[in-house]
Amino acid sequence: MLLQTTKELLQDSKNLLAFSAGGDSTALLFLLLENNIKFDIAIVDYGVRKQSKDELIYAKVLAEKYGFTCHEKTASKITKNFEAEARSLRYGFFEELIEEYEYEYLLTAHHLGDRLEWFLMQLCKGAGCVELSGMKRVENRENYNLVRPLLHLDKQELLEYLNSKEIKYFEDETNSDERFQRNYFRHNFSEPLLQKYKSGIEKSFSYIDQDIDSLIEEIELKVVNQLAYFESKDRRTNLVHIDKYLKSCGELITANEKQELLKNESVVIGRKYIVTQDSENVFIAPYIQAVGLDKELKEKFRLLRVPVKLRGYLASDFEAVEFVSLLLE
Repeated sequence: MLLQTTKELLQDSKNLLAFSAGGDSTALLFLLLENNIKFDIAIVDYGVRKQSKDELIYAKVLAEKYGFTCHEKTASKITKNFEAEARSLRYGFFEELIEEYEYEYLLTAHHLGDRLEWFLMQLCKGAGCVELSGMKRVENRENYNLVRPLLHLDKQELLEYLNSKEIKYFEDETNSDERFQRNYFRHNFSEPLLQKYKSGIEKSFSYIDQDIDSLIEEIELKVVNQLAYFESKDRRTNLVHIDKYLKSCGELITANEKQELLKNESVVIGRKYIVTQDSENVFIAPYIQAVGLDKELKEKFRLLRVPVKLRGYLASDFEAVEFVSLLLE
């Protein structure tokens, strides 16, 4: 069921599987075992469901039985914006493990249904071809690569695989709650569509990926410490590359922030990063408020016309100052 290219990519690599004990990640775990691909797993207990403790026990049992390491984390209580906060916590945990144990690939169990749900939700919000494309099989992040080995398979195929092997997995009861937008789209649109048109949908995503690769102009991204720079194109093209770079840093741009980036020259993203862009240059850096700048440096920034919100970071990184000076002088 795994693609040959995926097997070759992961065969001799150090891999970390994002595991939940649900059907998708359990199927991926056993497919990796079947193909003799080595990996460890990471699981997060958010403490909101009674069965989460049983899921954690199951993860540990599998680790002991099959000889891989199970990394676990118990999350603090999340009181608002659960999905976004849980995702941030989850990926923060994964990235800590990646840095500590030098994993090369983070594996997630996203499948074709997940990709179609994303497509439909973006379509209904208003999106361009890049946003509609959504998930990629392989995405480059700052210190690792994110791989989705199941993106060509739908949920039904994974469940049939698990049932045919009599493999235990857990059902998350919240998956049937249509108050969550993703569940609403899944039950009412993506699942019925995949039942009838799975082959065509898979081909369409393949064509979309090829079209995007040919349409989006490549850039030369330069990074000096924590400052990233590339030559400005049109705003839509800039947005694609800004989004890609910030994703590699673990930061997701919201829909409102994307609209701001299309309209404004300086935008703070997630209270963490400043993005500035004009007709010639795009800069991305950690956002630091400019307070108490040295008088000489302040005058230098003024003469160079350095964007005001970029000055705080530059004041902390003189190597980046020299780089920006050469560009703007």
